[in-house]
This record gives sequence, C-alpha cells and structure tokens, in this order.
Amino acid sequence: MKFTIYQESRIGKRRSNQDRIAYCYSRDALLMVVADGMGGHLHGEIAAQIAVQYITETFQREAQPTLEDEMLFLSRVLANAHHAILDYTFDKQLPDPPRTTIVACVIQNGLAHWAHAGDSRLYVLRDRNVVFHTRDHSRVRVMIEQGLIPESEQTTHPLRNRIFSCLGGTHPPQIEFSKRTPLRPGDTLLLCTDGVWGAPGAEEIIARLDGSDILASMPVLMSEAERLGGPHCDNLSSIAMTWHDEVADAPPTTISTMTMPMSLFTTKMEGFSLSQAPNGEADLSEDEIERAISEINHAIQKYSK
Repeated sequence: MKFTIYQESRIGKRRSNQDRIAYCYSRDALLMVVADGMGGHLHGEIAAQIAVQYITETFQREAQPTLEDEMLFLSRVLANAHHAILDYTFDKQLPDPPRTTIVACVIQNGLAHWAHAGDSRLYVLRDRNVVFHTRDHSRVRVMIEQGLIPESEQTTHPLRNRIFSCLGGTHPPQIEFSKRTPLRPGDTLLLCTDGVWGAPGAEEIIARLDGSDILASMPVLMSEAERLGGPHCDNLSSIAMTWHDEVADAPPTTISTMTMPMSLFTTKMEGFSLSQAPNGEADLSEDEIERAISEINHAIQKYSK
C-alpha cells in the first residue's frame, strides 16, 4: 500500500474535547476511525475512547496482515463497542448512558469499506470534487429527505444536533454499511466530526480540498472550519488519507508498507491529555485521566479476546 495520511483533533471553543480519532495499518490493511462523544463531564470522552480503542486494538489482533472479512469485522467491532459502553454505564450506575457517533473505514486490496452511526461523516473526494459522503443519522437529515426543510438549513436548524443512531445510549445503533469501493490513485477519503463539516460554508471548503498535498491543505481546512464555527465552535477532528498508485512515483511524505514485517503495526491514536480549554482551564486532571484509562480498559476487557 502507498498512501499519505493526516490526523488532527482540536478542542474548538468547548471546555473539553470529546472527539477521539485513530488510524492503524499493517503491511496490507489500513484502519481509520473517528468518534464524537456525547454525555456529561468526562463520560462522552470515555464513550468515544472505548469505541476507538476497542476497534483499533481488535484490528491489531486480526489484521495479520489483512482482515478475513472487512464488513464482518466492522459489524462485529461496532456492535461490541456499543455493548462495552453499556457495560461501563452499568458499572458506573449512570442515569444517562454516554453515547458516541462513529465512522470507521478499512482499506485492503485497494478496496475501501466503511460503516457509520450518527453524524460523523466519511467523504470520498476525487479531483477536488465530493463524489460521495455518508448520510447523517439525524433528525434534520430525515426532515430534508421528507421535503420538510431545504438542504440549505442543515447546518443552522435548531434540531441539527439531534441524532437517532449512535453507540451507547438506550437504543441499539442503526449502523449503515458501505458498498465495496475501489480506490483510484489520487482519491482522498476524509473522516470527520460535525465540528469540521457542520459550520455554514464548511462543505464548500471540503469540496476544494487539495488531495495532492493533504499535509498542507488539511491544516488550512481545519483552521477555516474553526473560524466558521465562531465563538461556540464545536470540537473539530479529522483523518484524511490520499491513495497512491503502487508502482508510480509518489510524494516524499507517502507511506509505503511494502517492506513492513507481517506482524508489525503502526498506530496513531488521540487519547486523554492535559490540554487547555480556551478559557485556560485544564481539560482533565491527572487523576481523572488515570481513572478514565482504568475504567476504559475494564469496560473493553471482556470483548478483547
């Protein structure tokens, strides 16, 4: 495989960052996953972390160096992540279960497969055009499809944050799966939370994303989305990956997995940190971080076999 990849998560103007993102690759398979946690103090972060960490760790166990069945993998890890969040809810005796959106993508043999629940999106960009993006599991999306409101209101409608499918919560997730999608050299996949795509005008910026150099163009996109988000800007998180031809020359920033040992993985995961909110207050204390990590590991332990 040859690809260029970019990952970033920003707190925006919120008190804490409830988004979690990760990518992981073996010699012949690549995983990307983005989650946007929802819940009271700390619990949204933990729901998103459980989902991302569990999916990534399972990928590391099973992609040796490829997954046997990509869609079965996605179905199983999203369902198990949902139940791990419910176990955390039960153990903590929480009155309101934490929830998280999820979008996860696996690439192997030049084919992309993805699954999602909620309003975190996956875009397929080709020649600076959006050729596909996932359908939001949101009240506003349903209203648009029923002709009750115009498409132009999706980023400003007061119900834009009401979603009907997620991991965690009180109802089983309605997970939507993609078709098997062949990738062309130069194609870019963008996975992102609604903090990136949800500000008015942000989708126009995404459509102009320069896939030839995402390491330069993605920070510009993130900064512009943050600016458009204004004084109440949500957390912003994204992973962008540009696919390259196996035999053609590629930019010097390109990752080539051809010489990787079959048992080796490279992983980049955003987790808990002592980051600062815009008001100068610490996101989480060291004690909260240690306790959260312990609770997360306990919640996913029985599903990690």
